[in-house]
Amino acid sequence: MSENENRLPLDRNALLQSLPEDAERYFGKRPKTLKYLGGGSFGKAFRLDYPDGERIVVKAYRVEGMNETEAFQLRLLGEHTRVPMPKPLFTEKNLLGMSYIEGRDVLTEPRFLAKPRAARERFAREVVTGMLDWHEVSGTAFGHLQNPQYSTWQAFYRTVVDEVLEGVARVPFSERQRETLELASVRFDDILSEDAGPPTLIHGDLNVMNIMADPKTFRLTGFIDPFNSFWADKEYDLFHFRHLMGWRYGLYEEYKRRAKLSRRVDLKTAYYMAVNEALAYLRAGVKFELNHILADRRLRAEMKKAF
Repeated sequence: MSENENRLPLDRNALLQSLPEDAERYFGKRPKTLKYLGGGSFGKAFRLDYPDGERIVVKAYRVEGMNETEAFQLRLLGEHTRVPMPKPLFTEKNLLGMSYIEGRDVLTEPRFLAKPRAARERFAREVVTGMLDWHEVSGTAFGHLQNPQYSTWQAFYRTVVDEVLEGVARVPFSERQRETLELASVRFDDILSEDAGPPTLIHGDLNVMNIMADPKTFRLTGFIDPFNSFWADKEYDLFHFRHLMGWRYGLYEEYKRRAKLSRRVDLKTAYYMAVNEALAYLRAGVKFELNHILADRRLRAEMKKAF
């Protein structure tokens, strides 16, 4: 996919005007209020509140077809975890309507950082328990959830890395970050030398912004916004836990305590993070520079320790 292929404009003010009518075609009623919830690389989300008390979320996507893909991912992931996830309600144009998950995301709610250690440890246990539900589900092949085609994780992930290497050669990217990805690709077979186990169901983007909790009790209320949900190496699901404040809640350490992991899991998760940041930029055209810098630093540090 080229950096502009199938990319759609997302104007927040225009969406605020058009979404009530778009949602009315499905629900047969207009919302009382409409609130912008936030956005990331691939979309913007809005909460619609109705006079009868019902709340839904409508997400608009930057890339054509991502609404259908995420609806499929939400259905499959939601069937295989005890943690609540949004239920898809409709897809239309570049929109996905879904049920609303109560709580606040753990990245942007400052009260979570002040919670006592016992509450943070309980939260980590709840998150990892929900993840392990997915990681007990095996598929028949590695690859995209809807059409897995590869007999090994290495064969599939090589296609992802090749897309990134081709992309960073033609779009604005720092020389250092490009060099890091190229150096890591030379050691691809070493980094992913261990058996990944069976194809495993993963969320793919479980950073703390996509984990919802009650701001008063700090109890887990839901998982949202899957991206790159593959039949994969289960360790792929861990890279965000060392990034975007995930480390503040001990999520990575909790998972390590409860699951058997590969010898090079720290290196692999650093590699997955760097490739993921590059891939999101190439596909969506939105770059969060600090994320790229931190991912680059961690990958270089882990490669230095390993090689």
